[in-house]
Amino acid sequence: MSDQTILRVAWLYYMENLTQAEIGERLGLTRARVNRMLSEARHSGIVSIRLNSAFASCTELEHQLRQQCGLDDAVVIPSPENPELVASLIGMAAGAYLTKFLEEKKPRTIGIGWGATLRETIRHVTPAEYPDLWIVSMMGGLSRGLELNTFEIAGELARRLHAKCSYLAAPIYASSRRSRDTFMAQEVYAEVLDRVERIDLALLSMGDLSPRSLLVRHGLPPDVGIEDLRAAGAVGDVLGQYLEQSGRQINHGINSRAIALPIEKLARAPTVMLIAGGTNKVPVIAAALQGRIGKVLVTDEKAAAGALKLIGKRRMG
Repeated sequence: MSDQTILRVAWLYYMENLTQAEIGERLGLTRARVNRMLSEARHSGIVSIRLNSAFASCTELEHQLRQQCGLDDAVVIPSPENPELVASLIGMAAGAYLTKFLEEKKPRTIGIGWGATLRETIRHVTPAEYPDLWIVSMMGGLSRGLELNTFEIAGELARRLHAKCSYLAAPIYASSRRSRDTFMAQEVYAEVLDRVERIDLALLSMGDLSPRSLLVRHGLPPDVGIEDLRAAGAVGDVLGQYLEQSGRQINHGINSRAIALPIEKLARAPTVMLIAGGTNKVPVIAAALQGRIGKVLVTDEKAAAGALKLIGKRRMG
């Protein structure tokens, strides 16, 4: 299907208010084909849908997150009926937020993590020209060429923004703390690491401890399993570094093997944006908020409410 046909279908549907059946009749297409084209138009960014009316329940959650968790900003979207849509819808909201942030704040260096939600975020960033902007990955990547990898995500954002890009061409984990330190000390990585430590904006997702986590499935070293991490009190990770429910890092060797910006150094970044949702992410979102890791959160209604409830229980306990 050509872009011209998709554009025409989108125009007739959204601008001229024709039904899908009417469009099909006019253009000689089946209704199913028209429906697929409209879906493609939204997914590819040809059509951008913005809601101007605030959802009262979401607005209240945003207010609570700012007040109780010391956030500068929070964006909460309604939770979709289908949990599989959480990443793409949060990505849409985060992409719009990032587009506006770029226009208003003009950051010089953006640090980025990895994962499905960040990939969706980048898909919804409005293409622009920022030739002086640097996009840097804040962590190593997977040896497998997944499109959710930090290399692909950093590169795609740089392409969309016509920016410069650099990344740590390394695995997420070294075999030991010592080999990690040796790796990080190599001269070839000095420039990248220096840039990583001077980011103006960090874009992070968070991983849980379920098999849905790409890190759990593809990234953990052979000598570390989910049960080891759970036994150490882990609820999930940020930049490959595992947190306990209070937001502190777990007492486990895995964190000292992560080839990534240490979580404690994230605090130096003027803005850290956490982008994650879904009920499976509630424990790690709550942990990141309690650890004051981020200043901006983009999430969904159920995840926001769940995280606030968990934080409230812990404070009372």
